[in-house]
Amino acid sequence: MIKKKDTLEISNLHANIGDLKILNGINLTIKSGEIHAIMGPNGSGKSTLCNVLMGHPKYEVTKGSAKFNGKEILDLEPNERAHLGLFLGFQHPLEISGVSTGTFLRLAKNLSLKANGETKQISPMEFMPILKQTMGLLKMDEKFITRSVNEGFSGGEKKRAEIVQMAILEPKIAMLDEIDSGLDIDALKIVAEGINETLKKTGLGVLLITHYQRLLNYITPDFVHVMAKGKIIKSGDKKLAKELEKNGYEEILKKAK
Repeated sequence: MIKKKDTLEISNLHANIGDLKILNGINLTIKSGEIHAIMGPNGSGKSTLCNVLMGHPKYEVTKGSAKFNGKEILDLEPNERAHLGLFLGFQHPLEISGVSTGTFLRLAKNLSLKANGETKQISPMEFMPILKQTMGLLKMDEKFITRSVNEGFSGGEKKRAEIVQMAILEPKIAMLDEIDSGLDIDALKIVAEGINETLKKTGLGVLLITHYQRLLNYITPDFVHVMAKGKIIKSGDKKLAKELEKNGYEEILKKAK
């Protein structure tokens, strides 16, 4: 039996912060197993798109829809969206003092299982080998398991911890907001490997927000989209990213006017 693909369908999505319009009609469909990269100038609305889809309260959706497997998500709370299978990897992950990384991830995994009808919960003893294996893939020292979430982590360690979280939670659609920012080349390769391995294992769909072609040297996108002024103005395959790296956005922006 062929597994039905999970689908996030965004239609004519508009969003504001106060009186400032940021998204001006986003149309995008992401399915299981697909990698979509969104690139564009600063201030084009890339991070806003991720935050709106995950339900950040400071944004107001003024028009349009976002449906996950046919269910409208824009009226749902962020935790409800997460339980459906959406995940956001933050550009600037927050520190949570007093909550160990291991406890946080186990409780998050169990809440996800419970929300999806699983009655069996994962015990600390069962969870520890899974977490250690995942952290090993991201080349994170096991000492981070007992440390507070992101507290005292370097920028690269925080980004790797986001991918550990994604791998543990096994979402259906993951949005990764500039997961490559601030990473040196070695850390970039490690993060890319973690994303690729999770994709291979779970078949999730991925939305990558990035400024740079270099991440796409290690993660091959199926689709590349250019955003400007709150809209997707051009789409293509991985060749489009190489074109942007070589020529910048100026010509594409001119043609879009």
